[in-house]
Amino acid sequence: MRYLLITVLLIGCGARQPADKEVISSEKAPAAIGPYSQAIRAGNTLYLAGQIAINPATGKMIEGGVEDQTHRVLKNIQAVLEEAGFTISDVVQSQVFLADLNDYGVMNGVYATYFKKNPPARAAVQVARLPLDALVEIMVTAVRTK
Repeated sequence: MRYLLITVLLIGCGARQPADKEVISSEKAPAAIGPYSQAIRAGNTLYLAGQIAINPATGKMIEGGVEDQTHRVLKNIQAVLEEAGFTISDVVQSQVFLADLNDYGVMNGVYATYFKKNPPARAAVQVARLPLDALVEIMVTAVRTK
């Protein structure tokens, strides 16, 4: 009886196993340029590192303005999502970092073509500088509900 009581107390006190944690890496997205993972899956949630406009085939920043860079960033995001079995429609939150907030309208126009229905919650801010002097960086969180 004493052992049963201890077991019940442990279960009732929230003793639970941590969620599975898996590193996600896609060759169709640029390799990390620092000590971080492209994404981490914890349970049914996927946390993607910020993506900038690096061409995964060359490892170099693409040429072009914020419109071209936003397309490349979102393609990189899609590649990592797909590697983990997620889709763009699973994205529930995004954070957009712009080198110049005057580029917000152009970025927003491209962004809207990827998130056509039920877009995620989002924040967009101007930052002092981005890695490799990128014009835009986007990070997202996705949740698979099915």
